[in-house]
Amino acid sequence: MEALPSSAGAAPPVHVAIIMDGNGRWAKARGLPRAVGHQRGAEAVRRSVKGAVEIGISYLTLFGFSSENWKRPATEIDDLMTLLRFYLRSEIAELDRNGVRIRVIGDRARLADDIVALIDEAESLTRANAQLNLTMALSYGGRSEITQAARRLAASVQAGKLDPNDIDETAFARHLLTIDIPDPDLVIRTSGEKRISNFLLWQSAYAELVFVDRLWPDFSKDDLADAIREYHRRDRRYGAAR
Repeated sequence: MEALPSSAGAAPPVHVAIIMDGNGRWAKARGLPRAVGHQRGAEAVRRSVKGAVEIGISYLTLFGFSSENWKRPATEIDDLMTLLRFYLRSEIAELDRNGVRIRVIGDRARLADDIVALIDEAESLTRANAQLNLTMALSYGGRSEITQAARRLAASVQAGKLDPNDIDETAFARHLLTIDIPDPDLVIRTSGEKRISNFLLWQSAYAELVFVDRLWPDFSKDDLADAIREYHRRDRRYGAAR
C-alpha cells in the first residue's frame, strides 16, 4: 500500500465510517451463493481494520446490518447471523491483541441472545484498548436512533429533570448511541451506489462522502488509502466562507 502523504496537512481523518455494500452483487456476478459474498465481505472487514491501524485512523465505524435488512429472506439473515457469530468468536482475540476496542451500536433486542452475549463479551474484553476504536453498526437505523434520542429527551422533560430550553445540539447528541464517539470526518460507500441509506444521519452532517465503485468483498487497504487521499483534496469549510 502506497504511504499517505507525509505533509502536516495530510494527517488521517480521525473517524472513518464505511457503508459496506455489494456482497450479494459480488456473489451473483460469479454465480455463487450470496452467503459466499458475505464471507468474502468478512475478509474485507479484516483488511480494512488492519489498514485503518496502519494508516493511523483512530475511529472506524462499519455498517454491517441495517434495521431494514431484517426484511431480507430468512435464509440470508440466518447466513449473516451465522457469519456474525463466527466473526465474534474467531476475531475478537486477535483484535484485542492488536489493541482494537470493539463496540456495537443498534437495536440489540432483535438479535439472538447468544449473539448479544458474544457482543457483551467482546466489548468487555477490549474496553481498555486504544489503538483503534472499531464500531459495528448492527440492526442499526439512523432515523430510529434519532427517534429514540428524542423520546429519551421528552421523558426527561416530562419527569421535570430537563428544561426544554436547555435542549440544544450538544444535549441531543448525548442521547445518541455514539455519545463518546466523534462524528465521522469521512463516510465511504462501496459498490457505486450514491446514498447513505439511513446511516449515521445526525453524525454525518459535515462528513465528506466518497463513493467507491468497487464491491465490498474486493475493497482493499489501497482503496481505503485512495478514499483518504480524496478526503484530503476536499476543502472542508463547515458552512463558512473562505
